[in-house]
Amino acid sequence: MSVSASAPAAADLPVTTADPAVFRRVLGHVPTSVCVVTAATPQGPVGVTVGSFTSVSLEPPLVVFYCGRNSASAAAIVGSGHFCVNVLTENQQQVCAAFAGRTADRFATGEWDLTADAAPRLGGAAAWIECDVEDSFPAGDHVAVVGRVRRLAAAGGRHKPLIFHRGQLVRLDRACGVHAPTRAFDWWDV
Repeated sequence: MSVSASAPAAADLPVTTADPAVFRRVLGHVPTSVCVVTAATPQGPVGVTVGSFTSVSLEPPLVVFYCGRNSASAAAIVGSGHFCVNVLTENQQQVCAAFAGRTADRFATGEWDLTADAAPRLGGAAAWIECDVEDSFPAGDHVAVVGRVRRLAAAGGRHKPLIFHRGQLVRLDRACGVHAPTRAFDWWDV
C-alpha cells in the first residue's frame, strides 16, 4: 500500500479525538450548507441558523437538522410540530447572523412570508423545505430533529448557496458551473 503525497502524515494527526478544539478544526474542513429553520408558534415566529442539515431518506422523504440541546428556538420548533428549512444564498449573510445570535427581532432581517399558521419562508432563499416533525432525540450536546417533507421548492435562476467552511461563511467560486462527469457516482441512485 502506498501513501499519497497529499495524505496527511501520521505525525500531523492528533493522538486523541477527545480534544474539542481539534475535533472542531478538523471537521471544519467539511463544507456545510447554511440554513435558517423556522416555525410558527402561538407566541410568534421562531427561527435558528443551522449548519447541519441534510437529507436522510427518499422513501419516506426525511431530512434532519441538529441544534444545540439548550436552544429555546429548537425546543419551540419541535413543540410546534412543523418547520421550514430556508436554504440561504450567498447574499443572505446578514440573515444568517441575525438568526445565529440573540437578536431581539430576527425576522426584521430579510424578507419573510409570515403567513398565519405556516412556518416563515424567506424571500430569495435558494430553496425551502416544509416539514412535519417526525422525531427528535438527543445527539451529544445537540438535539437531532427529523422532519417528514411535505412541500419543497428551489429558486429559479443562478442562486448560489451560502457555505460554512473552516469557521467562515464562504461563497462558491467560479468553478460552480463547471460540468464534472458523474459516472463515478452511479452508486448514489442505488
